[in-house]
Amino acid sequence: MTTPASTTTSTGADLTRQLTVAASALAAVVGSFVGSGAAGGTPIQDAAGGALAADATLVAPGGGAFAIWTLIYLGLVAYAVWQFLPAQRTASRHRRLGYPIAASLLLNAAWILSIQFDLLWLSVPVIVLLLIVLIVAFRVCRTSPPTSNLDAVVTDGTVGLYLGWVCVATVANITAALVAAGFDGWGIPPEAWSVAVVSLAGIVGIALAIWDHGRIAPTLSLGWGLAWVAVARLSDAPESMATGIAAIIAVVALTIATVWARTADHGRASATSRA
Repeated sequence: MTTPASTTTSTGADLTRQLTVAASALAAVVGSFVGSGAAGGTPIQDAAGGALAADATLVAPGGGAFAIWTLIYLGLVAYAVWQFLPAQRTASRHRRLGYPIAASLLLNAAWILSIQFDLLWLSVPVIVLLLIVLIVAFRVCRTSPPTSNLDAVVTDGTVGLYLGWVCVATVANITAALVAAGFDGWGIPPEAWSVAVVSLAGIVGIALAIWDHGRIAPTLSLGWGLAWVAVARLSDAPESMATGIAAIIAVVALTIATVWARTADHGRASATSRA
């Protein structure tokens, strides 16, 4: 889990990167207060005509799902502090991660603003770009090992949770925008669309689990979001047993894929150590 400490000399660019991440984290936290309604803004579920409310579409997660943002924001603030410590200033992984994470924080704030100003159509490219940036950050985490267990939790864990949740949020956001725009599904029943969309989210999660060798954080947040889709559709309007069952199956399949990927990875590591 450990790698040799960097001996590279600190530069002004390193301090600029650290300050950028810290400032971006502050902007994201302020945005979250606005988005929650605590700072005078309209709560996200009520903004944009309620297009993102738990009962707006068949793939909208239940309201309890959004509690995960508290954990994600805590992780992001922790990372902003962690990367600011002198020991991380010249670490190669943080040099590569700093600006993608800063970009994700600013995009998160931009997404909240787009919803607050009822620009639902604008929120779609913003959240898609956020997803792409997080994939880039997650790839850095995969290819650049953490320097300690704490680094793994604060950095990899936070990025993984963030990515997993945004996968679900992107699907829900695009669906909400299409419904709000009057998309009629080309005559295909809404439940058929919702089952297909939930299944696609599950497939993306499975592919992610295989790609990242079964990391737990992305599976936890993606599975959490899908589980709340199931809760919403099985216990609240608009009810859809087919969508709820599809979401449950997706969570189970994602969990199995993650366990399998971790087991296979440990098996390969053991075989290599014996060679």
